Amino acid sequence: MPVQRRNPQPLNAQRLEELALAYVARFATTQAKLQGYLQRKLRERGWDGEEPPPVEALVSRYADLGYVDDAAWARMKAGSLLRRGYGARRVGEALGQAGIEEDLRAENRPGEGGQRRAALVLARRRRFGPFGIEAPDRARKEKQIAAMLRAGHSLDIARRIVDASDPDEVQAWAESAWGDD
Repeated sequence: MPVQRRNPQPLNAQRLEELALAYVARFATTQAKLQGYLQRKLRERGWDGEEPPPVEALVSRYADLGYVDDAAWARMKAGSLLRRGYGARRVGEALGQAGIEEDLRAENRPGEGGQRRAALVLARRRRFGPFGIEAPDRARKEKQIAAMLRAGHSLDIARRIVDASDPDEVQAWAESAWGDD
């Protein structure tokens, strides 16, 4: 016997607040993501009220209360992506897609050292350059560089790592504060 689904009732102010509270309790989120979630729920279920739904006011109130913190979310997401080996460009794109303002994105972009360490993580994980089992030929180096570019790394960092022959040398370079010491 098929399960009959009942049509959900249109949202009212109390139910909208309950949905928002449940969402922020379950997920670390941004103001833009919370607003998008609530607007999607309103499209799906409708609104049972005479005045327009208070989505923007609800989101800004939750931000004022600290339930939604774009700066903390941006730091968390940027750190997570860098630890996984993604570059500055991909970090900025991910933050932009989550609705983070440009000033917060700029604040959370990694510096040169952070970019190098993230590229090193990717190279080790994917066995690029000196971390591979055997020395790559030209075609394989080009593929490795392309993969690093897709991961958001700059061309000079990708080339430096892929063209390196000694893992210890590239490790020292990635940890150096001044570049080509």
